[in-house]
Amino acid sequence: MGSLGRAAPPQATLAKPGQTPDTGRMVKQMDYKTIREVFQRFHRAEPEPKGELEHVNAYTLLVAVALSAQATDAGVNKATRKLFAVADTPGKMLELGEEGLVDHIKTIGLFRQKAKNVIKLSRILIEAFDGEVPNSRAALQSLPGVGRKTANVVLNMWWHYPAQAVDTHIFRVGNRTGIAVGKDVLAVERAIEDNVPVDYALHAHHWLILHGRYICVARKPKCGACIIRDLCQFKDKTQ
Repeated sequence: MGSLGRAAPPQATLAKPGQTPDTGRMVKQMDYKTIREVFQRFHRAEPEPKGELEHVNAYTLLVAVALSAQATDAGVNKATRKLFAVADTPGKMLELGEEGLVDHIKTIGLFRQKAKNVIKLSRILIEAFDGEVPNSRAALQSLPGVGRKTANVVLNMWWHYPAQAVDTHIFRVGNRTGIAVGKDVLAVERAIEDNVPVDYALHAHHWLILHGRYICVARKPKCGACIIRDLCQFKDKTQ
């Protein structure tokens, strides 16, 4: 989803607690009233935000998210449209085989390692989970190539559990604005869980990802088009 599927920023590049990743200037965690206003505005602008990875079932969502690490959602969608037409279950993916999978995803970064992981996780799903995608974070993370962020995306998008999948966009937006301040992705995830009102929790990570992808971009944030500009603590706002 910069996307849901992109890898989290390496620890060495993360800001100290309460500092923006861009400038290192201190920001404070927003108070409840301000955060509620932020998400009220996000909700008014887009009541039902959606992830941008294309999928047809829980399995294809899991595969798409796993493939999207260090890749764009658009690039993954382009590759998986034909892939999922022939392999939308673990069994069909094993029939396709690793080399057949490589032929479909070779335009995606790290495609060979990702192909190995998808074949391995497909086999494990059949052997250990009766061919079904499990809906616990621990079980998902036991699969090859599936980290906490990928697991949270699947839990949120398929089972509508308010898991917070923190990618580079959310990490940046959370620390830059003060919505969710933390020194690493787990701290930002916890800040979202602790501070975002529960009635906005389900869609919180999608609102933040989309805001970071299209408005609060890394190099030149589009502050003039930002609907939370007056609430944001970022000091170097653009015109």
